[in-house]
Amino acid sequence: MAENNRPDSSDKHGAWAVGADQYAKRPRRPWPARPTGSATSTNSRGKAAQVQLEETGITWDRSAVDWSLLERSTVDRVRSRFRASLPEYIWDAAALEGNPYTLPEVQTLLEGITVTGHRIADQDQILALNEGFNLTDEFVGRGRFRLDKATSDEIHGKVAVHEAIESGHFRGEGAAGGGGHVSIGALGTFHASEPGENSANLKREFRRLTDYLLEDVGDPREQAVAYFCAATRRQFYFDGNKRTSKLMMAGHLLQNGYDAISISARRQLEFNQLLAPMFDEGDATEMMQFIIDSRPE
Repeated sequence: MAENNRPDSSDKHGAWAVGADQYAKRPRRPWPARPTGSATSTNSRGKAAQVQLEETGITWDRSAVDWSLLERSTVDRVRSRFRASLPEYIWDAAALEGNPYTLPEVQTLLEGITVTGHRIADQDQILALNEGFNLTDEFVGRGRFRLDKATSDEIHGKVAVHEAIESGHFRGEGAAGGGGHVSIGALGTFHASEPGENSANLKREFRRLTDYLLEDVGDPREQAVAYFCAATRRQFYFDGNKRTSKLMMAGHLLQNGYDAISISARRQLEFNQLLAPMFDEGDATEMMQFIIDSRPE
């Protein structure tokens, strides 16, 4: 999905680590059967979805996502696996943005050796992602990762420093206004909320999102994945929303003892095919199961 967020626009691994080939597409697992029942239960689900939409900007059927596929470990172990996987995670994140660096080239660049034949902008994006991934790991290691705006802003300030208008700030917090327009192909253009004065609208949406997830959703796996989907759709920043949301999802999983999830560049087509209807309709259920199916094994 292409973000078109110009201001006022109309718009490795160690012995236990995961190899890149292990992120190849897996057969889709059947989702748990949706319960059938009376009109009362159907109405209840409808009311729950309405609350989700009002509080987070997305809806999802939590019973249709197999959260048990993400198994809990210890924070130390998942952080070790995360650090060992950084070159692949960075390559995945960059490739999903259209960056032409290959995995070996990313590994070479992260070792401090310049790779010729690429634009400076592509190199800068890789190095900025490296800063963002390392900052996320540092926050978890120091016990200071939070699913809050301050953490998100710091991460965004790293990963989008070369691309986003006023990186590290929500749309509307600085001199630039507008933004929040995302091209979703044949479905047209998705328009996120206007930021409001000093980004008041977006700050309100962010508070409602995190309050709902932390107070009404008990499972940290669900909190993390729902955050990624909701923050991606809310378009809090001019650019770099998916990258920032992925790292926020990763940090929340890591601090709760779950492995971070990297959406493989090899599954870009599937990812984009699910992004479009999520933006258009707000239903994130299929995207959530896709993310769970992208977990390392």
